[in-house]
Amino acid sequence: MKYLILLTIGSLMIGCAPKSPDAQQIIDQAIAVSGGEKYLSSTIAFDFRERHYVGKRNGGMYSYERITQDSGQTIHDYVTNSGFRREVNGEIVTVPDSLASRYSASVNSVLYFALLPYGLNDPSVKKEYIGETELEGERYHKLQITFQAEGGGEDFEDVYHYWIHPTTFTIGYLAYSFQENDETSFRFRKAYNPRQVNGITFLDYVNYKPEHPSASLAEAENLFKEGQLQQLSIIELKNITVQ
Repeated sequence: MKYLILLTIGSLMIGCAPKSPDAQQIIDQAIAVSGGEKYLSSTIAFDFRERHYVGKRNGGMYSYERITQDSGQTIHDYVTNSGFRREVNGEIVTVPDSLASRYSASVNSVLYFALLPYGLNDPSVKKEYIGETELEGERYHKLQITFQAEGGGEDFEDVYHYWIHPTTFTIGYLAYSFQENDETSFRFRKAYNPRQVNGITFLDYVNYKPEHPSASLAEAENLFKEGQLQQLSIIELKNITVQ
């Protein structure tokens, strides 16, 4: 009887143990407060580093565009459901597959970060809750994002960490690993200047790199807390419009 009672108590304690927050629910909330369904039927335009970008979505159809003025020419890159296309002064030009892939990845990367957290519910995304933590006096949910090989793009092996506020569900920080010269390093970004344009929230970021390129993504948070990251750049969106 004594062992039965202990077993029952143990089962009750296990049953009452607090569950970790659900990563999917946190992402859903973050997308909802940042724009929700508006992402699915909007034309979003902005300037970033002397180039003009346009993101158009109509349900499952999309067009991501980059417009560059260079030596009197207008170079217009399109990434759509149909693939990559480049026009120079309004004329379609042939681009080798290797370059088309590189240009597509570059356009996708800028739009991906500009439209966060939209994109974190793409079919290729795998989400994991990895804990609650504190950064600069605020508590955050910490999530890990990885990607399936199919549909995850050329950099599907990259790993992302997101720090999402537990009450506002806004992104406070993010970090990601990447491969460079056969070594893995990371970038850490601190969000600032949140503003809404026609119901969609946009963020700018201070972009940091580790003092030692071999530092790992797992060290990113502690290195930031210890002041051991170097500011690399500012990620700033200008002249944002949403229709």
